[in-house]
Formats: sequence, structure tokens, C-alpha cells
Amino acid sequence: MAEKIAIGVIGASGYTGSDLVRLAARHPDIEIKALTAHSHAGKPMHQVFPHLADLGLPDLVTVDEVDWSEIDAVFCGLPHATSQEVIASLPKHLKVIDMSADFRLRDAAVYKQWYGVERTQFELQKQTVYGLSEHYRDDLKTANLVACPGCYPTAVLTLLLPLVKAGLIDADDLIIDAKSGITGAGRGLKQNTLFAEAGEGFSTYAVANHRHAPEIEQELSLVADKDVIVSFTPHLVPMSRGEYISAYAKLANGATAQDCKAALETRYADEPFVYMAPEGVLPATQYVRGSNKVMLGVYQDRVPGRVILMSTLDNLVKGSAGQALQNFNIMFGLEETSGLQQVTMFP
Repeated sequence: MAEKIAIGVIGASGYTGSDLVRLAARHPDIEIKALTAHSHAGKPMHQVFPHLADLGLPDLVTVDEVDWSEIDAVFCGLPHATSQEVIASLPKHLKVIDMSADFRLRDAAVYKQWYGVERTQFELQKQTVYGLSEHYRDDLKTANLVACPGCYPTAVLTLLLPLVKAGLIDADDLIIDAKSGITGAGRGLKQNTLFAEAGEGFSTYAVANHRHAPEIEQELSLVADKDVIVSFTPHLVPMSRGEYISAYAKLANGATAQDCKAALETRYADEPFVYMAPEGVLPATQYVRGSNKVMLGVYQDRVPGRVILMSTLDNLVKGSAGQALQNFNIMFGLEETSGLQQVTMFP
């Protein structure tokens, strides 16, 4: 049997880190050698996440306690403004898959504007590959540092990039109505995510100020070959996981909604994780829950010349840990679907 690839997970006590562990534990080519946490260092993983108790995982330790010489790759699930310094301190032989926001934005000034901190690791940024798997696959094959996209950008860009690139929709008139489960806010204690505050309710947040907006604009601007600004509004839905995008666009160059559907079908025809909703079915979060899938939908608007576009994924899997593992597979030349064959949990 071939030797397994040894990995570490930095920030394993968060939702993203724990879901990465859940997926990696059943990956045929991975051995989990180290798990780190800050406030939970010294505890067994099952004390923080009892659902992982039967996996024989290493105990949680601090980053400084890890023997990195035994590890080939590391997944980083730390908060923004923390990852860049930790990653810079790691040995150079490691391949790094960063699930934070620290390296997603290529422009340091834009990063400071939206995250309120300075970028310090300029050389690392130059080496970074943006980890939207289906659109940067060739670059990922030789990458040593990958910045995994945010959950909203993954859902939005998977849906819109092919259409903007093909000139089928007007990049200057994009309205994105986004909704996410509560795990998108992280595991830390926040008043608005308490059960009594979020349950049986529906609310918007970060109106006109969400940090994923510039990430979406960065990638759309590249394919549109001009600066793109989107109208983006996120909402909090009282469910644990899941994400849903409804986008409203103006058709361009005489295109129809059917042209948009055909373009998406063609672009993702050979992709294992992206597919159109079956005929007569509307995309829904319950159709992708727990999986690494993205389901897309296209519908003609009642308003002439406009189209309604839909995208849904699991924010913790394809929107974070699953895509990180997909990128790992690409980086190491493995079967891209390894460790990610989970069928959707339904109902």
C-alpha cells in the first residue's frame, strides 16, 4: 500500500476545521497527524466534538507543539488576520490550504479596507493560488499555498463566472440575494446566533458591507476585463448548514435564459460536483446538504430581458472544508473526488 500523506489541521476546534477532519478521516490517502487549537489545546478532540470520538484522532495541541517535519500538508482554519502570520512561520516544505480570508484578496489595500488590518506577507500573497477548484485547476496542480474562497463567493462565482465570461449577462447589473445557515458565523458566542435570537426568524446582516463582496467582484472583474461592482445582501437562516443564492441579471448581446442554462451545462458537463437542477426541480439546500455538490438553476424572469439564477451548496463542505479537500486532491495529483463521495443527507 502506498504511503499516506500526513496532514495537520490548524484551528481544528472550529466548525470549518472539524468538518475538514470529518472528511479527511475517511480519505484513503490521508493520515491525520496533528490537530491544533488555541483555547482547547490539551484536550482530546472528542471532548470538543463528541461526534468524532470513534476516529482515533490525535489530541489538540498548540501550533508550536507540532513536529512539522512529519507532516506534508496543512489545512488552516483560523480567523482572518491570524492565518497570514501563522502560515509565514511554518516550514517551507509544507503545502498549505488556507480556509481563512487572509490570502483571498490579491490587492493589499482592498484587504485592509474590508478586514481592517494590514497585509504583512506580501511574498506569500504572490505565490497564492485562488482555490475555486473548477476554475483554477491547472494553477492548483503546482500550488504550494492555496486560498480557499469564502462560502458565498464559491456559490456566486460558480454560478456567474461562465455567464459573465461568455457575455451572456451584463456584469454592470448584478443583484445577489444570499442566504446562509448559522454555522457561517463560526462557533464563537454571538448574540445574533443564539437560538432565542435566530430561531424562528429570518434576518439580513452586513448590508452593503459584507467582506465577501470584494472577493466576488475581484473574480468577476477578471473575466469581465473591467471593474465590476455587485449589489450583494446576505441573510441569516435558522438552519445549521446550507447556503442559497438567488441572482438577478440583465441579459446581454441578445442572449436568452435558455442560452445561460446551456452555457452552464456545457461548462460543468465534466465536473463531478457541479450540476444543473433536474427539469422541473428548483434548487434547494436540502438537495446538497452534507455533500460537496453545487446545484444550479436558470429561469426566465417575467421582466423582459432579465434572468433569475440560482445556486445552492453546503457552506461547510463545498463552501469551505470540502473544497479545501478537493484542492488538496488536485495539488497532490489524487483522484479529485477522493474523500468527497458523500451522498447528500436527505431529509
